[in-house]
Amino acid sequence: MTTATATLSPAAPAATDTALVRGLLGCGVAAGPLFVGLTVAQAATREGFDPVVHPLSLLSLGDLGWLQIANFIVSGLLALAGAVGLRRALAGGPASKWGPRLFGLYGIALVWGGVFVADPAFGYPIGTPDGAPAEQSWHSILHAFAAPGAGLTLLAACFVFARRFRAERRTGWRAACYAVPALYLVLIVTSFAAADFRAMLAGGALIWLWASAVTLQQLRTHR
Repeated sequence: MTTATATLSPAAPAATDTALVRGLLGCGVAAGPLFVGLTVAQAATREGFDPVVHPLSLLSLGDLGWLQIANFIVSGLLALAGAVGLRRALAGGPASKWGPRLFGLYGIALVWGGVFVADPAFGYPIGTPDGAPAEQSWHSILHAFAAPGAGLTLLAACFVFARRFRAERRTGWRAACYAVPALYLVLIVTSFAAADFRAMLAGGALIWLWASAVTLQQLRTHR
């Protein structure tokens, strides 16, 4: 009687792990463009929605509100998956611990924004009284933590990754890690000063896409 013994190549587990990490990183890459793209598309086409006076959170309301709720949650879960991929891809050095943690908190903030919905305000959805609501619901109060949560964690992540890119002598990436938060803050201040939520959306889009770009950079180097 002959017994056949199957042996696995030592490279097989490594290849499987690499594929898993690349898949997770790919999720993180998709998070920013998905969230920005779907948000902008809705802001441009949703009846009664004025991107100047209405924050993107109000897209979660109305008959099509489920689209933005799903956008928050799915994009957040993709960002969380990307954070797991970053944790496995960054092999020591600056940003290897706090980079993935901050990206994970960013993902949680997006999911949070989808689970807890803002109140109707400023005439949206159509038929809603103008101005802010006299009283906020509990879920609207909780929703209000989502935007600053995502913004602050990614601002911190910019400086964390700047240290890594400095160590790796990636001058362009390091410069971007300083330029992005500076421009983000300028756009946020402009939004409040001009009472124009388009500047806030632009600032958010900038830093969300930066997060995806950093994840893409790791995806390209992790082979």
